[in-house]
Amino acid sequence: MKFRFAAAAVATFAAGLVFAQTPMPTPNPVPAAADAAPAVVATPPAPVPSTSTAWILMDYATGQVLAGENIHEQVAPASITKVMTSYVVAAEIKNGKVGLDDQVMMSERAWREGGAGTDGSYSGFPVNQTARLEEMEKGMAVQSGNDAAIALAEHVAGSQEAFASLMNSYAAKIGMKNSNFVNAHGLTAEGHYSTAYDLALLGRALVRDFPETYAYNKIKEFTVGSITQPNRNLLLWRDQSVDGIKTGHTSAAGYCLLSSAQRGDQRLIAAVMGGSSEKQRADDSLALLNWGFRFFETHRLYEAGKVVTSQKIWKGKADQVELGVSQPLLVSLPRGRYNDLKPSMDVPKVLEAPIAAGQQIGTVKVTLDGQVVAQAPLVAVSAVEEAGFFKRLWDAFWMWWESE
Repeated sequence: MKFRFAAAAVATFAAGLVFAQTPMPTPNPVPAAADAAPAVVATPPAPVPSTSTAWILMDYATGQVLAGENIHEQVAPASITKVMTSYVVAAEIKNGKVGLDDQVMMSERAWREGGAGTDGSYSGFPVNQTARLEEMEKGMAVQSGNDAAIALAEHVAGSQEAFASLMNSYAAKIGMKNSNFVNAHGLTAEGHYSTAYDLALLGRALVRDFPETYAYNKIKEFTVGSITQPNRNLLLWRDQSVDGIKTGHTSAAGYCLLSSAQRGDQRLIAAVMGGSSEKQRADDSLALLNWGFRFFETHRLYEAGKVVTSQKIWKGKADQVELGVSQPLLVSLPRGRYNDLKPSMDVPKVLEAPIAAGQQIGTVKVTLDGQVVAQAPLVAVSAVEEAGFFKRLWDAFWMWWESE
């Protein structure tokens, strides 16, 4: 009799562990080809920018770094700073602090420090006159107007110094850990710096959080009064898939370009810092984008809220708890390697109710050639309430039995 009880206990216990001990099947399997697939050829190295001091290529969907050098080295961001300014203005619009129809004053300070009388780029809005916030922002994004950047900063925060504090607060939320901003335009200043990695994160955040604002960056020319100026991003004329983001140049920073392109469902972001010329930064950026699109692909492995696996649970009104991911799990990998992915789970062997919906239970990991390329928390898709007294007592007995 005892043997039969023991056998039943072992069977129950084994059933409860099967998911924790057995790797999951490959997510969203690709049908096998009729003929044998050709041997996988190693991905060639990325085309290294010829003179840049720091550079990076990032996958937009996953945030994975596909290639780069000196990506965390602090460098002068020049006018790429204005992408941070655009982000802050868009966020303050979303928060109801300012509006697109606000009349923004081109102050004396903005005109003197960033207007036509300076060595930097300017928008040409008349001093001591106002313009709609949206027009002023286009003057900053398309024409790279330093005067427009200062005017926007003053309108949003009262002064450029106060606006810089907002820039640093939003940068921290984005995850820009090695950046500090002291002005809204990017002219060289002590303590004003960023990194190629942080700027790629910033570009990713602008595309994701404020696509309407991001769209200003693909406008090829903009007119203020009688002055029409072209966008300085040469890639907008070279490749239709490129839709941003921002150029920058000072003597300290060299020629810089933060660019992004989308082909099909895939978007990439490149940052090339410290280049030698406008042509060089454009050539090198396009080479990186082309390499990334040619040799990498992005896959959605698991959808948010969908069941990935079910696990045995004790003392609950239900006998199983369904687990999934709270955010879509994506991965970027070399083309042709999708079927080589190996998913696995790390889940506690014993689970007890109650479990709340959204509660983290374990982790799902996906590896390629032994390296983790994607991971995410496994959470309860739905709650499992605690069972009544007798069910809990019965489960407690079996838990004790199986622990012997």
